[in-house]
Amino acid sequence: MEISSEERKLEIGGDALKNLNTIRIWTTFLSVLGFILIGIFIIAGIATGMFLKTFSTTRETLGIPESMVVILLLVAGAISLFPVLFLFRFSKNIRDAVQDKDQQKFDRGIRNLKKYFTFIGILVIIALAAYALGLIYAGASMTFLKGA
Repeated sequence: MEISSEERKLEIGGDALKNLNTIRIWTTFLSVLGFILIGIFIIAGIATGMFLKTFSTTRETLGIPESMVVILLLVAGAISLFPVLFLFRFSKNIRDAVQDKDQQKFDRGIRNLKKYFTFIGILVIIALAAYALGLIYAGASMTFLKGA
């Protein structure tokens, strides 16, 4: 006789809780480091903007408008914020779940971990697509150069 999904339960033992607590420590470290690096990205974006405005580089020497460099750095910081935030929330909820044996906080922590990996997976897919397009573009460029 098969047990229905409502009757099944998954219990987490002491070893699993210890391992989750160890994972939580590392994810807390990585998320705090991520927040620091995002802050550096934002400061670098602002400093780059001020530097480029002060020395008034021209578009010809830089290759792209100086405002685009600032925008790219700020966008990179903003995109990085989401996975770091999901990782931090996972750490916080798992810490509370392990300490208080709270199922709701455990579920929230796991949900944030799922969001983290979903976001990272989508970023990897986008990066692979960008690399593929770059290789196609480079190959097409080489074909035109070869004919010249």
